Amino acid sequence: MSIKHTELDEMRSRVSCAVLLERHPPPWQLDVKESTRNCLKYRRAKGEILLVTHQGRGWWDPTSTAKGDIFGLVQFLNPGLSFGEIRKVLRPFIGLSPDFPVHERLLAKPAPDVPCAVKWERRRLPWPGSPTWCYLTETRHLPALVVSAAISAGMLREGPHGSAWFAHRDNEGRLTGIEMRGPEYRGFSPGGEKTLFRLPGWRCTSLVSVKRLVVAEAPIDAMSIAAIENLRGDTLYTATAGGMGPGTLAALERQLQALAAQEGGELAAATDNDSAGQGYADRLTEMARAVDLKVRRLLPANGAKDWNDVLRHGRRV
Repeated sequence: MSIKHTELDEMRSRVSCAVLLERHPPPWQLDVKESTRNCLKYRRAKGEILLVTHQGRGWWDPTSTAKGDIFGLVQFLNPGLSFGEIRKVLRPFIGLSPDFPVHERLLAKPAPDVPCAVKWERRRLPWPGSPTWCYLTETRHLPALVVSAAISAGMLREGPHGSAWFAHRDNEGRLTGIEMRGPEYRGFSPGGEKTLFRLPGWRCTSLVSVKRLVVAEAPIDAMSIAAIENLRGDTLYTATAGGMGPGTLAALERQLQALAAQEGGELAAATDNDSAGQGYADRLTEMARAVDLKVRRLLPANGAKDWNDVLRHGRRV
């Protein structure tokens, strides 16, 4: 084996993508709350997100189709570099460890005092006139029919201070986490995992009965599309909490595989009308095409940024 190939193999195996991000000017910051042992989320400027996987040997951009190894990461961050220049960039990083001891910190992180499933069961169902009901129907202009459908599907609870709690569930229906949204607050349950918010149309009762999958970024957007479409009976309306971590990807991949087995199955990418939303849509398109599934891009009408904006202003697609 040549010296060149020996060096390339050493760079590939001993340079962590996390180390490169932490030391690349301007440096990327680890989002501890959104990271797991197997998937580290790094942020920089507004909307810039990169995920580091495979124990630091791989990475991908959740807002686009970009992904790869350490060489691809340098090229992604510095598009004008030649391969020889990329090797010069990587040499000082061989054998270095990330500054943030993420594995030790995450392992030592105490479990939440109350599991999210217990928290969920302790909250009441929204009712006409309740703070959450008023927030969704008056502030967000969601029809009572759609709010009632989310309650019936086990996807909505009354949160504190007029907030709405939206369930994230896996493909077996198990609660994995709680997305929280209110007039003054947004967040996700500590210790929970993001998978998918799921609102079935009137006749959707299982993975098999779904013929069309709508993927939005937020539960309120998914409910807004359901309202505009009058809860199409062949459709499952889902939301990803604005990103695609490991749990969300696993849930989507299984859902897309089941959908691809249905005659006439279709994915509708209904992400926000901005650059980040287009990146998510591109990623969804790539996943759908990998299983030979038809894809359609749904965009909010008249320049609206998101689907709730369409609903609140009386617009239509």
